[in-house]
Amino acid sequence: MEPTRMEGDADDEIGTKLRSIRVDYGLSQRALSRRSGVANATISQIESGQLNPTVSLLKRVVGGFPMSMSEFFTYTSGHEEQVFFSAKDMIEISRNGVSYRQIGGRLRGRSIQFLVEEYAPRTTTGRVGLVHEGEECGFVLEGRLSVTVDGQTRVLSAGEGYYFSSMLPHSFRNEEEYPCKLVSACSPPTF
Repeated sequence: MEPTRMEGDADDEIGTKLRSIRVDYGLSQRALSRRSGVANATISQIESGQLNPTVSLLKRVVGGFPMSMSEFFTYTSGHEEQVFFSAKDMIEISRNGVSYRQIGGRLRGRSIQFLVEEYAPRTTTGRVGLVHEGEECGFVLEGRLSVTVDGQTRVLSAGEGYYFSSMLPHSFRNEEEYPCKLVSACSPPTF
């Protein structure tokens, strides 16, 4: 099924959103055309509101960005980024007794990930050391945390911290009977 001529405000929003995302990603229409395999003229017509794309055509165009269709429809332009975050705005990521509360929901295009971490008693990030691009640092607020980086281990108490290249194998463990809480930052964001 081919795209149809547009009639209505909802279709104008698709074109406006597409243009906003393309600009936020720093892509020209030609660059998006190359990445998506959709003709430059077609992208131009969608953005200008002259063409109402079918779902399959829109999916091909959106495929030129590192995002899903649902992310496309819920995308908020970088020009309207949230600056302040209340406790309810934090993104909760929990895994096996380890809680990560992330400040900021959409980190695509950001260079820092900032977390408030909490390790339940006797929890760990795993037996195998984590390795990824970038750097990370942290500051223990409460409790004690065993940090292993490239075979070196140190137990950190409240008021102590760490800073290392994330390319070195690393892991974290709370060996105590009480929780450990810390703040950390990672650049670039890892999850």
